Amino acid sequence: MKDETPGQSERPANDLSNPFSSVPIEITISVGKARPLIRDLLKLGKDAVLPLDRRVDDAVELYVGERLIARGQLEELDGDQQGQLAVRLTEVANLQDGLG
Repeated sequence: MKDETPGQSERPANDLSNPFSSVPIEITISVGKARPLIRDLLKLGKDAVLPLDRRVDDAVELYVGERLIARGQLEELDGDQQGQLAVRLTEVANLQDGLG
């Protein structure tokens, strides 16, 4: 991963020469996986706890479709957005090579 100054990127933030730059995409944040048996899944109800394969302080993964594009840490926003979750990126994939 390349060190960058926060808020700066190698790419222009708003590249108007690219017609796709204003097309929205959906990013999925994966915090972990669970692999319960079906019989255990059928027993789940309100207030049940389903353990994941990750710890609270482990990195989350960001996906576009099935492609891993970055990793980061979950954070809670402050101020007017207090209580809202956000992700601080710690590793960003080279879009041609992906993450290793």
